[in-house]
Amino acid sequence: MRKGVTLMRIPFANLLFGLAFLPVALWANPYDGVYKQTANAECALVGVDGGSLKIEEDIFYGVEVECHMINPVEVEDMNATIYEMQCSGEAEAWTERAMLMPDAQGTGLYMIWSGYAFRYDRCDAPDR
Repeated sequence: MRKGVTLMRIPFANLLFGLAFLPVALWANPYDGVYKQTANAECALVGVDGGSLKIEEDIFYGVEVECHMINPVEVEDMNATIYEMQCSGEAEAWTERAMLMPDAQGTGLYMIWSGYAFRYDRCDAPDR
């Protein structure tokens, strides 16, 4: 009996060991990417007027602002997520909630803040 218990622990231990080396991308934010602020925005310039916005590892990088995206809540039947945004920029810090949702074509992102709604095209999205 003891031999069976030992054999059961080995595969489980190997599984845990293997999970430790899975790529971090498996846990990446589904909204990670670079998005155009406007149709003719420069994708290589992140966080400046006329440039792009970026979401990476649960951090939103906007124009002179950085927001940590925490406490995600999935919106049922909408493929959307509400985040608490802990933001800082221009010597200020604040917290707001924002809802993020991919567009129907999968080429962009909707971002809704209190009273504002934005749609951003993904920089690496194919031309339509």
